[in-house]
Amino acid sequence: MAEALSKEQIEERIRSLDGWSTDGRKIERTYAVSHIPGAAFIMHIAAIQDDLGHHSDATLGYRAVHIAISSSDLGGYVAEHDIELARRIEAAAGAHGAE
Repeated sequence: MAEALSKEQIEERIRSLDGWSTDGRKIERTYAVSHIPGAAFIMHIAAIQDDLGHHSDATLGYRAVHIAISSSDLGGYVAEHDIELARRIEAAAGAHGAE
């Protein structure tokens, strides 16, 4: 079973992930992206999540996509696999014009 990371550990790991933040219980980011490319980005995120077997909360707005990631099996805290999901999402963002 995964272990929850401390807020300091989370902050250290997301330092290289531009725009990501934490409150110690989740990591999150809002991307600026037009609506149709944003919908495609959401589909790409869904594929990444299925590949990893781990899912986030993703919200599509008119000009934004918001992602919030935590581990429900840890009571809503962040583990290494959450950080990996964020890294993979971040790597996919540019293909959709998400900033």
